[in-house]
Amino acid sequence: MEETKDQKIWQVVLSIPKGKVASYGQVAQMAGLGRQARYIGRALGKLPSGHQIPWYRVLRSNGQIAFPEGSEQFEKQKKRLEQEGVKVEKGRVKLGVYQWRP
Repeated sequence: MEETKDQKIWQVVLSIPKGKVASYGQVAQMAGLGRQARYIGRALGKLPSGHQIPWYRVLRSNGQIAFPEGSEQFEKQKKRLEQEGVKVEKGRVKLGVYQWRP
């Protein structure tokens, strides 16, 4: 069976190491999807319940969490990143420090 576009994205996200982050665009490139960064968020939104994919390690290209600040999802993502040692300041992560460079 051929791997779907979503499965390729999930595989890339699974390979982001603990304590590191990647941008939506970086994930798209690594999944062979060129400049389809917006699709990455949709694919992560389709994750089946009970999955082990670290969706919270994917951020906007400026290091910002994509969810509205103060929302439940924003707080969940921030907490999970901080649990892995990633510093989040004003909803943003310093990519120069934490970006995954495979």
